[in-house]
Amino acid sequence: MITFIKHAAQLATLTSSVKGPRTKESMSELGIIEDGSVLIEDGVIIAVGKTDEVEKAYPEKVEHATVYDATGKLVTPGLVDPHTHVVFGGSREREFEMRLEGATYMEIMNAGGGIHATTNMTRKATENQLIEQTKVRLDSFLKHGVTTVESKSGYGMDLETELKQLRVMQTLQETHPVDLVPTFMGAHAVPLEYKGKEDEFVQHVIDEMLPVVAEEKLAEFNDVFCEKDVFTPEQSERILEAGKNLGLIPKIHADEIASYGGAEMAAKVGAISAEHLLKASDQGIKDMAEAGVIACLLPATALYLREEAARGRYMIDEGVAVAISTDCNPGSSPTTSMPLVMNLACISMRMTPAEALTAATYNAACAINREERVGSLEIGKLGDVVLWDVKNYQELQYVFGVNHVHSVWKKGKKVV
Repeated sequence: MITFIKHAAQLATLTSSVKGPRTKESMSELGIIEDGSVLIEDGVIIAVGKTDEVEKAYPEKVEHATVYDATGKLVTPGLVDPHTHVVFGGSREREFEMRLEGATYMEIMNAGGGIHATTNMTRKATENQLIEQTKVRLDSFLKHGVTTVESKSGYGMDLETELKQLRVMQTLQETHPVDLVPTFMGAHAVPLEYKGKEDEFVQHVIDEMLPVVAEEKLAEFNDVFCEKDVFTPEQSERILEAGKNLGLIPKIHADEIASYGGAEMAAKVGAISAEHLLKASDQGIKDMAEAGVIACLLPATALYLREEAARGRYMIDEGVAVAISTDCNPGSSPTTSMPLVMNLACISMRMTPAEALTAATYNAACAINREERVGSLEIGKLGDVVLWDVKNYQELQYVFGVNHVHSVWKKGKKVV
C-alpha cells in the first residue's frame, strides 16, 4: 500500500540537526517544508520533501499511490502521548464535584477515594471489560491526532490485577491501531491492605511483582509515585533500582503535590523521564538538565486540580528537554485531547507554539524510547501523520480548545 499526502501549506517534519531529546533553542526547530509532501509505502515513510521534488523522484510510486490533497493545511507527525493511565475500570465523576466543594486530592485518596477507588473497580473488572473500555479511549486519542500512547498499570497494586492491566495493553497493542507502550507502576500508591506497612509493600513490589513483569516481558518501563504520604525518595529509589536490575527503564512521578526531592531522585537513578514536577525545586531541575532526564509535564492535570502548572518555560531555559502529555486518568485528568494539552502548554506554562509541538511529538517519543520510530516525519520512520484544518503551526495553538484534526494516518493507513 502506498499513500501520498501532498501540497501541505506547511509540512512540519520535526527534523533537526540535534540528536536525542531537544532542549533550549532546538525545541523550536520544526523542519518546516512549504508545499510539502510525505510518501509512505507499506507503513513506512520513503520520501519527505517539496511536492514537485517527491513527484519527480518517485513517479511510479506516486502514480500507484492513494493520494490525499493537503492544500492550505498543516501536516505533522502523529502526536505521541508519553504519560497515561488509560487502562482502568469505572469512573470517578463524583470526585470532581467533591474537589469543587473543597476536598483536596490527598484528602479524597486518604478517605478511600482517588486511586484506591479506581483500584477497586479495576480489580473487579474482567480483561474483556477493560479491553472494551480502553478501546473507546484509544479511539478518542486517534480522533485527537494521537498515534502512540504510553500506558501505565498501577490500578491493581496486587500482582493479579497489575498483570491483568499489562495483558490488556498487550492485547490492544496487537488489535488496535494506536501503538501502546507499557509501563509497570505497581507502586502507584500503598494499597489499603498495606496501610501502616509501607516498607512491606515496597518489598512486595520488589520481590513478587517486578520479577514476574520482567520475566513475562509485559513492560518496558518501571514507574513509582514519589510523593509525600505515598512513597519516600528512599523507597522510590529501591523500587527503581530493582527494576533497572531486571532491565526495566526507570520513570518517576515526582514533586506533584509537594517539593519532595523527586526531580533530584530522577537524576540520581538515571530515569528516562520525570513526570508532573509542579513543585520541582530549582536544584532538582538543574540536576535533571545535567543528567538528561526529560521533563514530562501535564498541564491538563494542573488545570483540572486547579493548581499552578509546572514551570515549563523555566525548565526549557535551564536546558531540560520537555515533553507534554494528557495524563489521561479517571481522577485528575479524564481527557484524551493532546491538542488541548498543547494549548495549555502555551497558555499556562509559557511555551511557544513551536516548543509545544516538539514536546507533543519528538520529545514525547524520546520520553518513551520511541524516537527511532515515531515523533518526526523522516525516511524509515512509521507513516504516522496528522492533517490539521489550520494553515500553519501557530494557528494550531492560537485557536484553542478546538480539535483541528482533519485526518489521521497510522502506518500509512487512514484511520480518521
